[in-house]
Amino acid sequence: MTSSDLVQRRETPAAAPAAPRPPRPSSKKSRLSPLARRRRWLGLAFAAPALLFYGFVVLVPILQSVNYSLYSWDGVSAARWVGLSNYVSFFTDPALIESLGHVLVLVVFFSLIPIALGLISAALLGRGKTAGSGVYRWLLFLPQVLTSVVVAVIWKRIYGPDGPLNSALHAVGLGDLAKNWLGDFTWALPALGVIGTWTAMGLCMVLFVAGVAAIPGELYEQARIDGAGPIREFFSITLPSLKGQVAVALTLTVTGALRAFDLIWVTTQGGPGSSTTTPALLLYRKAFLNPDVGMAAAIGIIIAIVCLMVALVITRLSEEKNA
Repeated sequence: MTSSDLVQRRETPAAAPAAPRPPRPSSKKSRLSPLARRRRWLGLAFAAPALLFYGFVVLVPILQSVNYSLYSWDGVSAARWVGLSNYVSFFTDPALIESLGHVLVLVVFFSLIPIALGLISAALLGRGKTAGSGVYRWLLFLPQVLTSVVVAVIWKRIYGPDGPLNSALHAVGLGDLAKNWLGDFTWALPALGVIGTWTAMGLCMVLFVAGVAAIPGELYEQARIDGAGPIREFFSITLPSLKGQVAVALTLTVTGALRAFDLIWVTTQGGPGSSTTTPALLLYRKAFLNPDVGMAAAIGIIIAIVCLMVALVITRLSEEKNA
C-alpha cells in the first residue's frame, strides 16, 4: 500500500457501541412476593364459598329462566321450542301492554313523589333542631319497619267502604266523595300509588337527611352572607350536594315500582278487572294460576333487564354530573 493511497483513503469511523436494551418490566405476578401470593390465594379461598353460593342461588336460576323462556311449557307436559316468540308476545299482548302503563303510573307515586317529599323534609329537618322532628322522622320511617303485607292489610282496611277514610269524609260533610276506593276502576290504581308514596317516603327522607347532615355548615353561612334565602340555599347547596343520595333513592324506588307485586296482590289482586295489574302480577298468574312457564320466565327476564338498565342509566348520569 503506497503513501498516496493512505492519504486518499478515508478513515472509517468506528461503530458506536450499541445502547443497552432497557430491561423488560417484570409482570405484576412476578413482582409479588411468595407471602403476597399466599395471601391472594387465601382471600380467594375465603370468598369461594360465598361466590359458589351466589352462583347456585342467583346465576343458575337466571340461566334456567332464560332457557325456559324459549319454550312453551305448562310445567307438566312436554315443552315445545318457540324461540323468541314469548318475548315478542310480551310487547304485543294487550294485557301486558296495559300493565306497562300501570307501572308508569306507579313510578310517579312510588318514586317521583316520595323523592320530592323527602327532599322537602330533609330541607326542613336536616339543618338545626326542630320541635317534634324526632317523632316526625319516626312516623315517616315506620313503613320501612313493617312488612309490605302488613302495610297492605292496614291500608286495605283504611280504604274499605266502612273504613276510616270514608268515615272521615262523612264526618266533615263530604260523604258524596266516599267510595270503595280499591274497588273503583278509576281510583284503585291511584289509591295503591298513595300507599307506595307513604311506604317509600320514609326511606327517601332518611337518605336525604343523612346527606344534608354531611354538608359543611360554612356553605350555608356563606350563602346567607351573600343574601341567599332558604329557597336559594336549597337549589344552590342542598340539592347539588344530594346527587348521590338522589341517585340511590331513584334506583331503589323505580325498581321497586317495576317489581311491585305483594302490595297489589294483597289489596286488589290486580282488580277491579285489570285496572291494577302489573307485569310482576301477570308473571305470578302465568307461572302458578294459568301455567305458562315459558311466558312467565320471559316476563321475569324482561323485568330483570329493565331494572338493570334503569340502575345503570341512573348511575351513569349521576357519575357524569359529579365529574
